[in-house]
Amino acid sequence: MATEVQWSELQRDPKGVAALADQGEVLVRRRDGAALLLVREDSSRSASAGSVTAARALRSVLAHLPPDIVTVALLEEFPWADVLPREDQLRFAHDFVRAFQASAELGHWSVLEQAVTEWRSTAAIHADPELRATLTGPLGDDFGEVPAPVDD
Repeated sequence: MATEVQWSELQRDPKGVAALADQGEVLVRRRDGAALLLVREDSSRSASAGSVTAARALRSVLAHLPPDIVTVALLEEFPWADVLPREDQLRFAHDFVRAFQASAELGHWSVLEQAVTEWRSTAAIHADPELRATLTGPLGDDFGEVPAPVDD
């Protein structure tokens, strides 16, 4: 849990806020923007290294488990994946594990967030029979010849 301070307190007493950051994370609230999170660099590096280690260990563990068990575990966490066809549930589990490892290696969890967002969108399509039929059905019209790409 982060200690919260106001921006004005950081301006008024930077050494005091730095002392708080020595004890843990400090959330700096601002009126004119999103809050800032103040953490010590050595803590951040340690957490990042721990994430990479955890991701590698998780990938190894998941590689030794039957895909059905991995999929069931993820379906418990992401119940929207229940509407995916079985084959897509298995692909989701595989993509999740790979995105988890890539995110940890890069130190950017947006990779995992993107994978989950894309699969959630896919599940939303499967949950709506009309939308699924529209997106997977044949095109009704021929829209003509596609022009060749142009080099700039």
